[in-house]
Amino acid sequence: MENEGQEKESEIVTEVNLKEDFQASGVADILAELDNSLIGLTPVKTRIKETASLLLVDKAREKLGLVNESPTLHMSFSGNPGTGKTTVALKMANLLFRLGYVRKGHLVTVTVTRDDLVGQYIGHTAPKTKEVLKKAMGGVLFIDEAYYLYRPENERDYGQEAIEILLQVMENNRDDLVVILAGYKDKMDKFFESNPGFRSRIAHHIDFPDYSNNELLEIAEVMVASMNYQFNEESKKAMAEYIKIRKKQPHFANARSIRNAIDRARLRQANRVFNNSEGPIGASFLSQIEDIDIRQSRVFSGGIDK
Repeated sequence: MENEGQEKESEIVTEVNLKEDFQASGVADILAELDNSLIGLTPVKTRIKETASLLLVDKAREKLGLVNESPTLHMSFSGNPGTGKTTVALKMANLLFRLGYVRKGHLVTVTVTRDDLVGQYIGHTAPKTKEVLKKAMGGVLFIDEAYYLYRPENERDYGQEAIEILLQVMENNRDDLVVILAGYKDKMDKFFESNPGFRSRIAHHIDFPDYSNNELLEIAEVMVASMNYQFNEESKKAMAEYIKIRKKQPHFANARSIRNAIDRARLRQANRVFNNSEGPIGASFLSQIEDIDIRQSRVFSGGIDK
């Protein structure tokens, strides 16, 4: 019996079916969800699909006994705020888990900032950084605004210590941890120039483009519907005008700014409904966002929504 078991273990697979493996892994569901839940971002979705194909083929090669070195999966997500970086990181963590590249199918630390890794005094940084890495092992560590780890203008800064520990773990534990660095593109580029060790350890650099005006309007409609509100033709037109103006102003944060605008419109709508309601009212009255709820924004009078 023992010999039979040993023979089975040593049996060589001579062919694989990539389509069957793809369906069995559940990756198809993740990619479909990515398509359905995120508007636009076509270049990002393409890169994620390419990465999924690479990992799927890699697993197939392993089954066939082809010599295979574990792929480097550390990534960099560059783009302005509100372009979906954290959302895509969550999907990527799930994808890596489904394909067996990480043990835990979630972002162990969804958003780690400088304060989570860098200490305030000598001897404080190493324990903080190692504790975060310990929690992240077996999963994906997402470091938002990673460039704030590096502050060369302050000679008493301990960020460099965190960077060195992180680089060591990224190299020595790359089979058990995937690190995703995220932030503004120009700042990320400077960060990599100043810290070439990171660039050499990151194989996948993905740029997240800003949303177009039409995409932002579509995002607004999806957000409103998810809250059980609705635009009419006039309020939809007002939102399109709002987007066109707001996008040119400082501190615009793509989908994040749209959510803030909708929250303010809901506030004005609630005030309008309360002041104008007499007697019983129905769901449609409470759900309708009118153009006045949007046009009362200071954006239309030359101000800035923050």
